[in-house]
Amino acid sequence: MDEIEVAAEPARPTRPATAPAAASAGYVGGVTGIGGGLRTVEAASAGILTGAQINSLPVTRPGEVLEAVPGLIVTQHSGEGKANQFFLRGFNLDHGTDIALHVDGMPVNMRTHAHGQGYADLNFLIPELVGAVEYHKGPYFVRDGDFASAGSVRIDYLDRLDRNVALTTLGSFGYKRALSMASAALGQGSLLAAGEAQVYDGPWDVPDRLGKLNGVLRYSQGTALDGFAVTGMAYWARWNATNQIPERAVAEGIIGRYGTLDPTDGGDTGRFSLSGRWSRSDAGGITRASAYVIRYQMNLFNNFTYWLNDPVAGDQFHQRDARVLGGGEVSRVIQGDLFGLPMENEVGVQTRTDDIRVGLFNTAARRYRATVLDDRVLEASAAFYYENRVRWSDWLRTSVGFRADGYGADVRSDTPANSGRARDGIVNPKLGLVLGPWRETELYANYGGGFHSNDARGVTATVDPASPLFTISRSPFLVPSTGYEVGLRNRSVAGLETAVALFRLDFASENLFQGDTGTTEPSRPTRRFGIEWTNRYAVAPWLTLEADLTVTNARFADRDPVGNRVPEAPTTIASAAITFGEGQGWFGSMRLRYFGPRPLIEDNAVRSRPTALLNGRIGYAFDNGVSLALDVLNLTNARADQITYYYVSRLPGEDAGGVADRHFHPVEPTAFRLTLAGRF
Repeated sequence: MDEIEVAAEPARPTRPATAPAAASAGYVGGVTGIGGGLRTVEAASAGILTGAQINSLPVTRPGEVLEAVPGLIVTQHSGEGKANQFFLRGFNLDHGTDIALHVDGMPVNMRTHAHGQGYADLNFLIPELVGAVEYHKGPYFVRDGDFASAGSVRIDYLDRLDRNVALTTLGSFGYKRALSMASAALGQGSLLAAGEAQVYDGPWDVPDRLGKLNGVLRYSQGTALDGFAVTGMAYWARWNATNQIPERAVAEGIIGRYGTLDPTDGGDTGRFSLSGRWSRSDAGGITRASAYVIRYQMNLFNNFTYWLNDPVAGDQFHQRDARVLGGGEVSRVIQGDLFGLPMENEVGVQTRTDDIRVGLFNTAARRYRATVLDDRVLEASAAFYYENRVRWSDWLRTSVGFRADGYGADVRSDTPANSGRARDGIVNPKLGLVLGPWRETELYANYGGGFHSNDARGVTATVDPASPLFTISRSPFLVPSTGYEVGLRNRSVAGLETAVALFRLDFASENLFQGDTGTTEPSRPTRRFGIEWTNRYAVAPWLTLEADLTVTNARFADRDPVGNRVPEAPTTIASAAITFGEGQGWFGSMRLRYFGPRPLIEDNAVRSRPTALLNGRIGYAFDNGVSLALDVLNLTNARADQITYYYVSRLPGEDAGGVADRHFHPVEPTAFRLTLAGRF
């Protein structure tokens, strides 16, 4: 099976992703890389995945295809239209606070967001359209800035399809999906169009009633080194939400395992974008440029504490986010030599500006009751990066660089005391060393600084918007991190690639703005260190085995009587998969994903239970282009939790102070999905 080629130097392009999917009814392959979106991978924990690889996974929701990235957990604790929850390297990344996600050169993470800093909604992703995925872990790479301390994932769509495809999927709990994708020659380039529609109720007592429409239109021309692409995307969704529920409510028979305490939770969202990429090569190197503009809106209704704050009307709140954001990147790779040794210098500039209206309102059954805050924020950033790469010998390569980021924000709050302007900047070094190969083994060492930005409202706020007589502490605008990693990658066994990485990541003390309350919450410095072991074994052209393990120790770095455990930090994440199939005939896959127990409070007195899920797929590809596939999700019908929290909530009849309890969102029971696809 052909795969995207991982180049030794960034000047070499990726080549066409023409391989058929080994285990997918709908993936057809094609050409990706117009505009040169992907760069070199130079760490034991980094890599590039093909679209065929990520489409071989049977998944419940689009964002879960990123679980093909070793050690990454993608889950959900609410309705299907809400952003996923991510876990990586001992981090509960919430909806994207410290994992930077990009689709086709555009950032997915939303800063100063109504629900959470770095909120990254991947529900607009069309997995069958993905050509390649590049992932990095740790803050070692000059292109990665905000939200990338734990890692980054860059997803590139195909520019041209090998064949057109139309598919329909029917499944348990009211799942219906239709997708059509086609590309054709137009002038000197190619026009690609894709459209998707989906509905889904889920097993919940109050059906999700998810409705989703999604479309992509792209024109591309040229090659990976000399070409361009212009892309428009449109996405809209609405849904009901069954959020996490307290264990005591189920134990007492108030609701069932798939029940809810507020049947009016839910939301709607929309995302419309226009983006472009361009690249040009010459004798001196490669120049790349990209730009985008995105219009985004979201309305989210949640009730996590039920009747704790308002015993009559309940605690539901409405979070509204509406923004237009735009930005771009220009980079130049300059090829040369140092005393006759091969050398490259890369320089680049990135910019982004968000014009945001963000609000928090108290509601009951989605009806307005009171305004907590209704703010306007203009937030802008610019970054400059530089990296020098030298191949000193056949067994020694180095990279030395830095990244400088500057941020500015103007907050206009409906609470005047919380209005203001803020500025901040940070400069981070990025260092890499590669030794080898010796006996098909390379050794890696990486070091770098990173950061994440905080919600700009928390940087300027001085009073609690719900109680203006109470002052609150301000958040730092940019919060630094420092990462270290050593590892190796070995290919001495034919078909087997195995990698081991030892890592450490330190985060400075910080205050976090809580979108659910409109206030800031102090946090403590943390230190995480661990080990990752990843394996991919192409036993034969039609059979692949995979196994990954991540073990992390996450602790607060200071001393406090409440304890030193980081709540929600997973210690163990593991997965194993088998994929078979080649072209026509039978294909299939099976994947086990293990999400280990986590401490839920600082002293480790309350812990979550582990979650082990097994998904499977079996299908047949006929010689006339028709494919039929059956996915079985949660094959063992495990009664596990997608997510578990521990906090105080109140049910009717309980004391006014509420009860501290585990709150969980259950895994869906066994579900079947049948896909019929035609390639032409």
